[in-house]
Amino acid sequence: MERNVTLIALFAALIAVLGLVPQITLMSGVPVTAQSLGVMLCGAVLGARRGALAVLLFLVLVFLGLPLLSGGRGGLGVLAGPTVGFVVGFPVAAFVTGLVVEKWRAVPVTLAAFVGALLGGVVALYAFGLVGMAFVLGKTLPEAALLLTPFIAGDVLKAAIAGLVTRGLSRVRPGVLLSRS
Repeated sequence: MERNVTLIALFAALIAVLGLVPQITLMSGVPVTAQSLGVMLCGAVLGARRGALAVLLFLVLVFLGLPLLSGGRGGLGVLAGPTVGFVVGFPVAAFVTGLVVEKWRAVPVTLAAFVGALLGGVVALYAFGLVGMAFVLGKTLPEAALLLTPFIAGDVLKAAIAGLVTRGLSRVRPGVLLSRS
């Protein structure tokens, strides 16, 4: 129990630290950040439930006003911006990523984490992000989808990094990989 709580807090902190990587804001108002990599890693390493809990802990801190999102954003005001769908989708993305890694035990961990990160950290997260952007920016879903296209290559790269980091952790500290235990 203590170990789970510690790892959940540690991965929530990882998402916060990845927000310190300088952001690049595109014309849609949605920044390119490393925080979605942290969300992918939460699921891939901690599994579906614990990964989602780590992200929820992070979001509680953000909603309480701590400036933990990229660019030093925090507070309930983040729910009024174009990133609202991504913020709301973070826990779902971690859950889906973790679920794939948990269920694909027969598949090498690198591939399972990569595919999980693609399905959770890209497909599921984009579904939430797309709806949020369309709503806040007053765009149709196809118009909002066009605004997301510049993010795809970077997020696929983040999914690959999540797969490689998960594999590295499984080799160095196999006990930390709760998604496979």
